[in-house]
Amino acid sequence: MKSLCLLAAATVFFSSSSAFADGDAIAGAAVFKKCAVCHTATAHENHVGPSLMGVVGRPVATVPDYNYSSAMKAFGADGKVWDEALLRKYLPSPQFLVKGTKMTFPGLKSDKDLDNLIAYLKNPAVAQ
Repeated sequence: MKSLCLLAAATVFFSSSSAFADGDAIAGAAVFKKCAVCHTATAHENHVGPSLMGVVGRPVATVPDYNYSSAMKAFGADGKVWDEALLRKYLPSPQFLVKGTKMTFPGLKSDKDLDNLIAYLKNPAVAQ
């Protein structure tokens, strides 16, 4: 019985810790193609959406010369930072987390895609 409880605890621990597993930046570059319609991650150049170069660790709604929606400005007004945890909340359903955002992307549903995309956003030069 004791070993069964330990096995169950280990299973829960390892399955929950995979939520922040390291992804593959090269595979993330392929996932980013869905984002590249509106964003760039390798230049400080705004397109339809703001540049995502350096997004991991950047305060929300702070790219210079980009006209954020009032919803996104309000979302970031309390000092939120685009860290891995916030990206994991946002990317599966941007409109759900930030009601009124201009971003029309429906979201990423795959944890593997999220892992890979975040790895790419952390270091897009790796995939070039």
